[in-house]
Amino acid sequence: MDDHRAQVEELLADYRRSREQLVTVQRELAAVSGHASSPDGTVEATVGTGGKLVGLELSEMAYRRHRPEQLAELIVRTVAAAAASAAEETYQALSTVLPTATDPAALVAGTADLRPSEYEAGSEYETVDLGQQPVRRRVDDDEDNEQRESWLDSELINRRVR
Repeated sequence: MDDHRAQVEELLADYRRSREQLVTVQRELAAVSGHASSPDGTVEATVGTGGKLVGLELSEMAYRRHRPEQLAELIVRTVAAAAASAAEETYQALSTVLPTATDPAALVAGTADLRPSEYEAGSEYETVDLGQQPVRRRVDDDEDNEQRESWLDSELINRRVR
């Protein structure tokens, strides 16, 4: 009878340790955030858990240096970089409780126990990519790239002339 009691006590102790570890990981996951700045420093983005945008700062120079469509693209790229940073933090937190051979990114994407044929394009299964997003190239509208005035300045000038 004492052997069974010792086994039960050992199992309960293991359960309590595992539960404490999971509570710690859950707290880490709840605190996940990612931050990124654009290469020129005009855009800063902060995302929280799941890549949700929680902060966006645009410097005053952002409006002068970039046309609206360029600025929008820069914002998207900066937010994607912040989300990738948060995703990496998520993967690191999860890796402490996952078996060694388990890929945290695949687990988050929902593909950890699937074969590639089950989640590749054209399959009946749908997956969500929470990490890297495709980066589109910046398109310059100025043919000779020598125009130095801001799109905003030219818009204001045009309004005054009318």
